[in-house]
Amino acid sequence: MVSRRKLHLSIFILLLFLLLPSFSNAQGFVLPRVTFGVDQARGPNEVALSLQILLLLTVLSLAPAIIIMVTSFIRIAIVFSFTRMALATQQMPPNQVLMGLALFLTLFIMAPTIGKINKDAVQPFLKKKISAAQLYERGIKPIRAFMFRQAREKDIALFLHLAKGKRPKTRKDIPTYVLIPAFIISELTTAFKIGIIIFVPFIIIDMVVASTLMSMGMIMLPPVMVSLPFKIILFYLVDGWNLLIQKLVQGFG
Repeated sequence: MVSRRKLHLSIFILLLFLLLPSFSNAQGFVLPRVTFGVDQARGPNEVALSLQILLLLTVLSLAPAIIIMVTSFIRIAIVFSFTRMALATQQMPPNQVLMGLALFLTLFIMAPTIGKINKDAVQPFLKKKISAAQLYERGIKPIRAFMFRQAREKDIALFLHLAKGKRPKTRKDIPTYVLIPAFIISELTTAFKIGIIIFVPFIIIDMVVASTLMSMGMIMLPPVMVSLPFKIILFYLVDGWNLLIQKLVQGFG
């Protein structure tokens, strides 16, 4: 099988090289040329511009992780993982399905915040009414407000203590670099609490099935195989996905 795949790949590459000249000579078709070079800077302005581009590329590469860490995605993803573990359905639903659903739920929950950022920060910046610094100041306010609603005071106080900062008088005095980790561990704590509640009924089913099999002398039969259908039936009868997502979304209200 491996040799056959290599043969097909070799044939495809050979045909590609044979057909490229004919395509490049065709009228109206031009092959793109990609170049990359490093030249000597002619002045401080060019050095500053290069550093800005490098910083921008770094921020863009970290943007997905940053966006995930300051939204509702953390709690939703962890709760979904706990749900699948409690059901003991192995890889059902698939991880791609759960993460896709978590992303769409995150967009649904964060829609008011995103809309406010777009209205107060992005659109004025695109119309050149505000500067890039004002774009950040206006854009971070709705995100901070969302994180403050979900972060526990205990966690905020912990990171303020670790940062050795002054005791804040208002929320504006709390730095964003303190608020973000406090929000993350608050979300982790909340997700684990929900996970415990999800596990309880399914553990009871496992215990009942295991005790029944032991009393019947069916030691060689794995209890998981017997309890799995009952877990799925219970989850279906209570309309589990509807109930779970309803409580998740309401928890961010």
